[in-house]
Amino acid sequence: MLDKIKVAAAQTYPKLMKPAENLAALLNFTRKAAENQAHLIVFPECHLAGYVFSSLKEALPFAETIPGPSTEAVTSLCRELNTFVIFGLLEREGEHVYNSLGFVGPEGLIASYRKNHLPFLGIDRFVTPGDRPFQVHQTDIGNIGMHICYDVQFPESARVMALMGADIIVLATNFPQGRSEKLNCLVRARAVENKVHMVCANRIGGERSFSFDGYSIIINARGDVLSTASHDREEIIYGEVSLKEARQKHQVFIPGEWEIDNFASRRPELYGIITQSKEKKK
Repeated sequence: MLDKIKVAAAQTYPKLMKPAENLAALLNFTRKAAENQAHLIVFPECHLAGYVFSSLKEALPFAETIPGPSTEAVTSLCRELNTFVIFGLLEREGEHVYNSLGFVGPEGLIASYRKNHLPFLGIDRFVTPGDRPFQVHQTDIGNIGMHICYDVQFPESARVMALMGADIIVLATNFPQGRSEKLNCLVRARAVENKVHMVCANRIGGERSFSFDGYSIIINARGDVLSTASHDREEIIYGEVSLKEARQKHQVFIPGEWEIDNFASRRPELYGIITQSKEKKK
């Protein structure tokens, strides 16, 4: 397995209800990032379908299965380019629609993730909450965890994946305009708290009455900003991260005098209220 991994966040302008156009853009951005030797390329939330739907009925024609035609198309390109891609789409399973991520690589579909925390906003007003626990996926480019937008405001999301051994945690977002400082703060905090690399891909442009902020960002496991995108341009940002660094949770500054281990210092016996259901807290 490699130690140095080049990650990329593709900051795009998805078009509402134009999946063919959005897929073509995804394939084009993937090819460009691979030409720059990116091992992992991350796209925003709902990149294929768009986000600001007015009803579930309106969104249904633009939801697809995983695996399905889009994951197959992206897999074909990943196989050609020997790279990995994570991208947002609306997933349909039976009568349910989920705000999901597809994770594909040269060998095919690796995993999908369904957004667990849903704000009352856009398509999230109508989709089904995620029905799977957070997971970490072992790949040739490290152990990868995924979450979507609002999930990042729940620090338990990243912590669970870090405890499961994540080296890199991906955040695909549609953060609205005027919230970029909050997004930057949250992503950087998740990296520092868990000593993991964070790759955040946000979108630009607008849909109906909503505008989106850009400022995609890549943070390493020390909390350093490796790259930040603009506010209003489609672009790809890059960062090189070390898997070894993310796995060294015990940090020694002065042996025997100044040592920090975010995981060994945890006190789970004090955190019980976090795991109580909403009903029990009332």
